[in-house]
Amino acid sequence: MTSFYDRHIMPRLIGCACGAKPITYQRRKVVPKAAGKVLELGIGGGMNLIHYDAAQVTSVSGVDPSAELRAIAEKAPRAEGLKVGIQDGRAEALPYPDASFDCVVCTFTLCSVASPPAALAEAKRVLKPGGRFLFCEHGLSPDPKVANWQGFIEPVWKRLAGGCHLTRPVGASITAAGFALTELNSMYLPSTPKSVGWNEWGEARA
Repeated sequence: MTSFYDRHIMPRLIGCACGAKPITYQRRKVVPKAAGKVLELGIGGGMNLIHYDAAQVTSVSGVDPSAELRAIAEKAPRAEGLKVGIQDGRAEALPYPDASFDCVVCTFTLCSVASPPAALAEAKRVLKPGGRFLFCEHGLSPDPKVANWQGFIEPVWKRLAGGCHLTRPVGASITAAGFALTELNSMYLPSTPKSVGWNEWGEARA
């Protein structure tokens, strides 16, 4: 049974953090590139929906294990004419057949899934051959001093931020899952502490 904090306070905190200007700017770099039949892993409060190009996207299927966040996503602003379906689901066990999607979108999700390798394996499974994996994630800094600090504060951070991890590598995890990286960009987000601000984004092919 989830606590009052997890059910009522956590979704709002996540919404505030994930809606911050630097993160919104990063979403705009990735989400509009989606096309065809799209799956969004960890749709959360639906903050990506407004950034999809409805002229390029056939439909968006979003999964998230949080009923509270799914309820927020159902009411979230979205591009006019965008066809959206949201359902209960975990990235590590997707309720879709193999080769179901042209594109998988994953933004600020791998930090909090139970198993990034399992989530990435599932994303690869449901993508059509040659399908696109669009990602934007925060994770382990390449700076040893920052990485050490991330490791130090992560246990407390996870409890406060719904299981969010600070020390998970991004690009390396994607290639380890068998994806071919075709684009990888990285930087510290502006106006954000370095311990939570290392960001990697780009595209990979199944």
